[in-house]
Amino acid sequence: MSHATEPQPVTASPGAPLRGALRPPGDKSISHRAMILGLLSIGETRIEGLLEGDDVLSTASAARQLGASMERLGDGRWVVRGVGIGGMSDPAETLDFGNAGTGSRLMMGVVGGQPVTATFDGDASLRKRPMRRILDPLLKMGTEIVGEAEGGRVPLTLRGPSEAIPITYETPVASAQIKSAVLFAGLNAPGVTTVIETAATRDHTERMLRLFGAEVVVTPHGPEGHGRAIALTGQPTLRGTGVVVPADPSSAAFPLVAALIVPGSEVTIEGVMMNPLRIGLITTLIEMGGDIERLNEREEGGETVADLRVRASRLKGVGVPAERAPAMIDEYPVLAVAAAFAEGTTRMNGLHELRVKESDRLAAVADGLGANGIDYAIEGDDLIVHGNGSAPRGGGTVATHLDHRIAMSFLVLGLASQHPVSVDDGAMIATSFPSFTLSMRALGATISG
Repeated sequence: MSHATEPQPVTASPGAPLRGALRPPGDKSISHRAMILGLLSIGETRIEGLLEGDDVLSTASAARQLGASMERLGDGRWVVRGVGIGGMSDPAETLDFGNAGTGSRLMMGVVGGQPVTATFDGDASLRKRPMRRILDPLLKMGTEIVGEAEGGRVPLTLRGPSEAIPITYETPVASAQIKSAVLFAGLNAPGVTTVIETAATRDHTERMLRLFGAEVVVTPHGPEGHGRAIALTGQPTLRGTGVVVPADPSSAAFPLVAALIVPGSEVTIEGVMMNPLRIGLITTLIEMGGDIERLNEREEGGETVADLRVRASRLKGVGVPAERAPAMIDEYPVLAVAAAFAEGTTRMNGLHELRVKESDRLAAVADGLGANGIDYAIEGDDLIVHGNGSAPRGGGTVATHLDHRIAMSFLVLGLASQHPVSVDDGAMIATSFPSFTLSMRALGATISG
């Protein structure tokens, strides 16, 4: 899906119970990092289960432009031959990341620590997203900003130093993207680069750096140990390796919530990553009374995975603490949908980060709820949804603002609301879950468009 594609309206309608099994696409976070670390390694990196959505393919294209060679062997199976740290070359063209906020920010860290010059750009949505939080630490590490759009947004051009400067950096907000960008830049620094975070964020970068041969030490930080200090020893020799990408819990969220709210449903979602820093939604849905059973736990690609058996459930409203946000930041839109079917009030606290995603997700979720007759309120950075334990009216058309998670969340709503729900554009769903419509139809969902 090109970001120049014409809008593709999609409608979801209530129907029969959902039954069957599916495996969601490979985890997007790990897929991005596998491509990037393949670029920075010596030798071959063999990847299985790669998410072949537009976002990851944009990162793959950028890695190729920076010097990697790669070959697609089949569905989700790739070989990347890297150039090693310090071996990248200037790309001949602009690195176009489309809608990929993660890919663009992580690759800014890569370029910012290496002796190359590259221009970053993307679609209309990406051009609105803030990059200053990534650029600030990179400037301390010796990166030069050659040109940028207003407010530190793309299109922007970065020139990296011959060697990055090792720094100790405390992230201003809980963000795995900031942490990862600094660590990737620190790979070319002659010393130890340390990132301090007051609240632990997803740790895929640390895990995968070790998998490729880097020395990374993680210690608790802060008075109660909720934060972490991540210390990377720079200028390692990274070696290509095998990466098995587990199923993405953020993509699993949509069939999971659909199975909980469509009466009579029973669905098994296979191979879902169970990283403790990624399962905030599952924890919350179980607190709400969701019947979610973990089966066949095992290890894949350095991560614990499990199959989830999900049955339709009567949900109740709960309070979701702000400190849980880093473990479920992408899942709040579909949690809001689940909350619309719950008995009582669900209050999701501390959602500031939703305002700087692919869209202002907090506003987009609120507008979508309102368009479908759901009682909600926003107080500061908190989203409050009032449910009465029955199906909401539905019948609305939701503006997605080029945001794949908004599109999928409200299509899930339409599968169980009183009347069908439409989204103005489903084209961008391909960025993270290209098979969403086909996979949901295979379970019995009625989705047209």
